[in-house]
Amino acid sequence: MVGPMNQTDYPVLEAAVLNVKQGQVEAFIAAFKTAEPVIASAVGFGGLELRRCAENDHRFLLIVHWDSVASHEVGFRSSPGYQEWKQLLHHFYEPFPTVEHYLALA
Repeated sequence: MVGPMNQTDYPVLEAAVLNVKQGQVEAFIAAFKTAEPVIASAVGFGGLELRRCAENDHRFLLIVHWDSVASHEVGFRSSPGYQEWKQLLHHFYEPFPTVEHYLALA
């Protein structure tokens, strides 16, 4: 995935468990490859990882590093790039994921 990530420059970790609809995993993976450069071009983006669950092959863990929560919540989500990201990926999720932000410990 896109990296490397530096905890000092990108102290915010966005985490989301993505449950992909049954039968759509391969299409999701292909769409994610298309969407990856979209988020990578966002201001404040520091890298990402997408991991597939060993126990449930339709579940993924998305981890994105940001320089601030605002870079994700305000910057990216109000950008035209987010509209493209949303169009490419959001229809695969059931249920829609909860996204949380985690801060590096001092």
